[in-house]
Amino acid sequence: MDAYDVLRLASTSAEPTVLATIVGVEGHAYRKTGAMMLLTEGGATIGSLSPGCLETDLQLRVSSLLKSGDYEIITYNMVPEEDAVWGDAIGCGGKLRILLEPIAGLLRELLGTAYSLIEKGETVRLLRYGFGDGMRYDLKSIDGLANIQNGHEDEELVFEQTFLPKPRLLLFGAGQDLDPLYRLAGRIGFRMAVADWREELVNAARFPNAELAVGSAADIVAALCIQSSDYAIVCSHQLRKDREMLELLLAIEPIYLGVIGSRKRIAHLFEGLPRPSFVHAPVGLAIGGEGPEEIAVSIVAELIAVRSRSLIRKGADGAYALDRHLLGCRTEPKDGETQAIFGACRR
Repeated sequence: MDAYDVLRLASTSAEPTVLATIVGVEGHAYRKTGAMMLLTEGGATIGSLSPGCLETDLQLRVSSLLKSGDYEIITYNMVPEEDAVWGDAIGCGGKLRILLEPIAGLLRELLGTAYSLIEKGETVRLLRYGFGDGMRYDLKSIDGLANIQNGHEDEELVFEQTFLPKPRLLLFGAGQDLDPLYRLAGRIGFRMAVADWREELVNAARFPNAELAVGSAADIVAALCIQSSDYAIVCSHQLRKDREMLELLLAIEPIYLGVIGSRKRIAHLFEGLPRPSFVHAPVGLAIGGEGPEEIAVSIVAELIAVRSRSLIRKGADGAYALDRHLLGCRTEPKDGETQAIFGACRR
C-alpha cells in the first residue's frame, strides 16, 4: 500500500476514517517522515507506519478522534532505555511523531484533489497549519497548474508534505514473458506504459490501467511523449526493433534504460552506440533468476535500487549493495535518517 492508494481511499471511503501521518523522526525508524496509513471506525487498517508495534495503540484512539473531530499528535519513544514500557523489546532506536486527523470536510476534498493532480503528473504540496481550534490546510501545485490557498501563511506550520507523481515505466515489446514484469512494476508504484509494433499484443484487457502505443519506435516515442524523467525497458527480442528504440531512448536520456538479453546479444545491439551510466544491460540484479517470474523480480529490484539510489551503493562490478545488520535493517543511520522509502502530546 503506497501513498497513492492512501490518497485515493482517503478521499473516497464512505466509512469514518482517521489519517495517520509520520510528521517527525529522530533516530532509526521503519518508515520515513510523510508515510501515511488509514484507520477506520470499524477497526480496519490500510497501510502501515511500523512493523505492527504501533498500529494497535493508534487504533484505540480512532473512536474519540472521530467523535471530537480534533487532530492529535502522538510521540512514540522507541529508544532502547524507553522501549521496555511497550513490553515487546522492539528496539527500533528512534522517536516518531504521528499526526492523527479525522478525514472530513476540506481535508477530504484536498486529499482527493491531490490524488487527481498527481495522477496527471503534477507534484503537489499539502501544508498543515495549527490554529487554536483546529487545523488549517493549503494545497499547492509545484508545477503551478493549481493553487488552493486559504491565507494561513501567518499561522504555525505543523507539517509540509510533498506528493510526487508516480514515475512512468515504458515496456517496449509485449511478448508473453512481459506479463509478470508488468504486474510487479505496477504494484511497486510505477505508472505503466506498454508499446509494440504488433497491435494484437497491445490491448487494455491484457494491460489494464496502462498507457498503450502501437507503431514504429519513432511513433511510440512521439505518442507517449517519452521524457528524461521516464524509465524504460527494451524487451521485444527483435534485434532490429530493439536497436531502433534504443537509439531514440539514448538520445532522450531517461532515468533508467534497461535492456533484456544475453551479454553477447547486447554487445551486438550496442555496436557503435554509447553506454552511459543510466543504461542497465543486461537488465536486473544478479540474483540467478530463471523464467519470467524470477527475472521480473530481479528487474523490479533494480528499478527500486535506482529509484532509491541514495540508499544504494554500486560496486565496480556493477552490482548493488545495501548495508544491513543482523535483524534485516540497514546499519545504524544518522539521526533522522530512516529505513523505508515512503508523540502523547495533545495539540
